[in-house]
Amino acid sequence: MLTIKDLCKQYHTGELTQTALDHVSLCLRDNEFVAILGPSGSGKTTLLNVIGGLDQYDSGDLIINGISTKQYKDKDWDSYRNHTIGFIFQSYNLIPHQTILANVELALTISGVSREERTRRAKQALTQVGLGEQSHKLPNQLSGGQMQRVAIARALVNDPDILLADEPTGALDSETSIQVMDLLKQVAKEKLVVMVTHNPELAHMYANRIVNLKDGVIVSDSNPVSFKEEKPVHKNLGKTSMNFLTALMLSFNNLKTKKARTILTSFAGSIGIIGIALILSISTGVNAYISSIEKETLSEYPLSIQSTGIDMSAMMGEPVKKNNSEVKVVDMMENMFSKIGSNDLKNLKAYIEEHKEINQYARAVEYDYGISPQIYANDQYGIRQVNPDATMKKLGMGTSSNSMMSSMMNTNVFYSLPSHASLYDDQYDVKAGHWPKNKNECVLVLSKKGGISDFMLYTLGLRDPAQLDQILKAFSEEKNIKVTTGKQGYRYNDLLGITFKVVNASSYYQYDDTYKVYKDKSNDTNYINSLVQNGSDLKIVGVVQPKESTNASMLAMGIYYPYSLATSTIKDARNSQIVKAQLENKNINVITGQSFNDQSQKSFDLSSMFQVDNNALKNAFQFDTSKVNISIPQM
Repeated sequence: MLTIKDLCKQYHTGELTQTALDHVSLCLRDNEFVAILGPSGSGKTTLLNVIGGLDQYDSGDLIINGISTKQYKDKDWDSYRNHTIGFIFQSYNLIPHQTILANVELALTISGVSREERTRRAKQALTQVGLGEQSHKLPNQLSGGQMQRVAIARALVNDPDILLADEPTGALDSETSIQVMDLLKQVAKEKLVVMVTHNPELAHMYANRIVNLKDGVIVSDSNPVSFKEEKPVHKNLGKTSMNFLTALMLSFNNLKTKKARTILTSFAGSIGIIGIALILSISTGVNAYISSIEKETLSEYPLSIQSTGIDMSAMMGEPVKKNNSEVKVVDMMENMFSKIGSNDLKNLKAYIEEHKEINQYARAVEYDYGISPQIYANDQYGIRQVNPDATMKKLGMGTSSNSMMSSMMNTNVFYSLPSHASLYDDQYDVKAGHWPKNKNECVLVLSKKGGISDFMLYTLGLRDPAQLDQILKAFSEEKNIKVTTGKQGYRYNDLLGITFKVVNASSYYQYDDTYKVYKDKSNDTNYINSLVQNGSDLKIVGVVQPKESTNASMLAMGIYYPYSLATSTIKDARNSQIVKAQLENKNINVITGQSFNDQSQKSFDLSSMFQVDNNALKNAFQFDTSKVNISIPQM
């Protein structure tokens, strides 16, 4: 039994509220033919849609065989419509490119019924409405009455409890209308049929119950049923499902019926998909290219934070002070040197090491301690220092890093590799050998075209360093320079195996027991030669060249020793005697023996290091030395 209890439904349009159903209550038997009559706008179609689950009520309850629909969700309404309700519409709503058999099968297809069972039940339903022999026809091959009977068969094929008909004869002539009404009356013997119509004659002729609506209220009921006070329960009426293969086949059949449209749609869709794919691929490629350029550019020009810095942009400044002078002054030097800043690198390093999340924004964080290992060449041309390179000393220029000119004329060819190999190894092709694996190995980096400078040939001992000395001497004397061109090419094996010597810089200082100070022996050739002979080896074990695809490589042309050599140099210096002695007595300069704080003391008195033998001088020069005042000036 279908029970409608105190049902209300309103439609809201802006500030206007239209009441379609106003507290409607109605009980319908399991098998009867109910006709709902009323003028337009009385709420007939709204009541039918609410019963069929096509529209939701605002308040009240709709009860089917003791099951309440008040708490139904969308999926519950789907199963309710599929298993309990059959619909017959005025406009038939048949699929034009499907046969009438396929149209009838559609309700069973949605329910997940097997193909054989669908066909059997659909043919049975068509036979029931008198169209069993015409199941192969399309809807446009049938008359209006026949199409309405197909709609009735479709509504009956799922064996619903309730059959809802909205103006089923509205588009039919009188004779055909009678045929359809006869069929509905026959169905009403076993099921509940609820019909909405504007034709009161047909309603009174075929329906056994007439319900009149006006302004959303039931004004009359020819055969009412008393309400039973039973507490309804909430229950799902079944599950609606469709087999995946069935859905796929149904879609394929629909595509086949409109081949031209399907082809055109597919073609247009393909153009759109291909276009989007191209745009995405180009966008992805461009982003990847930009990312690689950024990565390579930053590898060659990394972000560097130094202890001090000068604003070089001030050199390109313009006058900013407005005055009436014809020639204005650019405060270039003032701006540049007034903006010299000092960075607290110690605390910055501690901050970076404490906040590890910084690493996700950088490929690597490198630290440079300004360490320059003392490297010597010991070959057929003798022993000479090659790092730090002292070539420019012959022109009277020092190699101090504090000298701007010295830094501009820097001739060093030895550099430290970054501690993270991932920063550079994928940018280079290994032409011979391998990358350094320990602190006693180094690698020769070629230019992008596979070359090295002629200056590096003197460092490698492939050309006589004396020739370079002659060139520098001629340059300093402003003479014409004649350069004898040597060998213009070498094989990789000519470069592999070249060995240098590394000397601990603290070894330059030797303790003097007499004066209790450390003496600098760096100008003592024999002493330096001894240090070099006993120094550790540094061998070229690889030759690499930037890849052609690399736009900006990290390593410039030169000889690169591993980062471990720099850290080892720091460790050796920390463990040296002179450093330990200086740390033990921080107030005394272990080289001069004087206090760091006492600036008033004179320099070391060299007279204490000499004694004059007057008798020896008298015998040598045969004059009275008592008349000679000999004194050694202090320095």
